[in-house]
Amino acid sequence: MSGIADPMKPSLFGLPYWLVGAVLILALFGAFQVYYWVGRRLGDKLYDSRVGVRLGRERIAKIEHVVEKWGALAVYGCFWVPMLRHTLPWVAGALRVSYPWYVVASALGCLTWAPIWWFGLTAIVWGWLELAARSPVTAAVVAVLAVAAISWMVVRRRRKKREAASSEALVS
Repeated sequence: MSGIADPMKPSLFGLPYWLVGAVLILALFGAFQVYYWVGRRLGDKLYDSRVGVRLGRERIAKIEHVVEKWGALAVYGCFWVPMLRHTLPWVAGALRVSYPWYVVASALGCLTWAPIWWFGLTAIVWGWLELAARSPVTAAVVAVLAVAAISWMVVRRRRKKREAASSEALVS
């Protein structure tokens, strides 16, 4: 077992590794187009939609400010920010960002972000599997530590949010 997948050998579903990555890039690009057009169709109704209510009016307003300031460049940048990745395209559609520029920005985002994620995630999985083949105990310890670190970050973030909300309530 080697740590790096051969891009020409079959991997997922018997397809070459590179082809699976290309299909995933195209799927992400397609999803971004759907996000844009749903946002464009919703327009101002975005605030009252289930997604809009869940996001909150303040958060949507912040995203609108980013889109108004940066335009299509914000679409490219949203690939690198986890929460924005799936919210900003809706807002870009609702704000009627130029579609040709949106397509260019989302295509560039898909072509740069997705391969890094695809190859990086694959490297982590293959590395962990190789570790598990050599030392199952060490692999289990690494998995437990990873889950503990992620849990700690989630709890810490939620606690900070709650503290900010309670301090904001005290000020009001």
